[in-house]
Amino acid sequence: MEGMAGQKSSLTWSVNIAALLLVILWTIPTFGLFVSSFRDRDQISTSGWWKSFSAQEQTGFVRTGTDDDATQDGGLYVLEGSLVTEGQDLIGWGTSARRPAEFAPGSSQTIEDGWELTVNEDGSYRLTSPTPFEMSRGERIFTTTTAPAKFTTANYTRVLTADGIGRAFINTATVTIPATIIPILIAAFAAYALAWMRFPGRALIMAVVVGLLVVPLQVALIPLLRFHNEIGIGKGYLGIWLAHTGFGLPLAIYLLRSYMAGLPREVIESARVDGATEFQIFRKIILPLSFPALASFSIFQFLWTWNDLLVATVFLGNTDEQRVMTAALREMMGSRGGEWEILATSAFISISVPLIVFFAMQRYLVRGLLAGSVK
Repeated sequence: MEGMAGQKSSLTWSVNIAALLLVILWTIPTFGLFVSSFRDRDQISTSGWWKSFSAQEQTGFVRTGTDDDATQDGGLYVLEGSLVTEGQDLIGWGTSARRPAEFAPGSSQTIEDGWELTVNEDGSYRLTSPTPFEMSRGERIFTTTTAPAKFTTANYTRVLTADGIGRAFINTATVTIPATIIPILIAAFAAYALAWMRFPGRALIMAVVVGLLVVPLQVALIPLLRFHNEIGIGKGYLGIWLAHTGFGLPLAIYLLRSYMAGLPREVIESARVDGATEFQIFRKIILPLSFPALASFSIFQFLWTWNDLLVATVFLGNTDEQRVMTAALREMMGSRGGEWEILATSAFISISVPLIVFFAMQRYLVRGLLAGSVK
């Protein structure tokens, strides 16, 4: 019989497959972002990250020299140079952007007014003319080349050594750590009271908490900032700590109260019979048994606070001394909008700390689950 204790449900395989798909959907983009953070601009603009481990085909153009660079060889004016850089192999060339591989290396073509262009297999070229070239910018020669896979740490050097990044990292940690601890402390006390203590208005308070879950954060930003200014808090770390605490408390209280209400009543009643106070029950019984829920919320709160930009901009400001990581990376990308390699590197640096915290807390979460399941 299915669904009985000791029997394995027939839906177990579907649950496992769904979990595996979710892991894959989360892991693949993260891995792609990590790989892209080590690629240069040319590779990112010409191919996807999944092609980064094989030789890359690229198109471009090279300008020849001008009249001042020409030399005379008999009765001909000559311009010479190379179409490839070190490590590149030329697979085709052309005189039009629409056909960058129209001619094979080792061939010669007459392009205009008696100009003879010869491109050798090693990528060197020779452009000759019976008369002076009379050009100020040089003739464009379009190329199609292949280059071996190449990775670089220069992107990380540029981002990590940019002005203000170190200060922004400290500011983000200063905001995130208290904004994660304070809501957990307050919510744990409130959840215990709503779950196990009897007092008038308990149901009404719980209804208000549930109602606050649906209040959009953006609606409360300006009124809350005005309230901070009126009571003298203004913009600063205290203001943003209180803001994150206020925005995170409804979810924290709801989650922790639901978890604590499911704890064994017999354990708590036995502690009361033995003369334990409410604070002793909370500290010695409720908190250890509620560790999985506390760890889960701390992960969510840390991730949200670390990656926050809107609340930090409103309640902390955007000066060099107050800017957090997300704001600093946004400012840096404002002047480097076309540098996708910097964007990939900045994004991965931004999520690296939350990833470390997530995997570290997962270990403690599993430990808490196992500790609470064995007597």
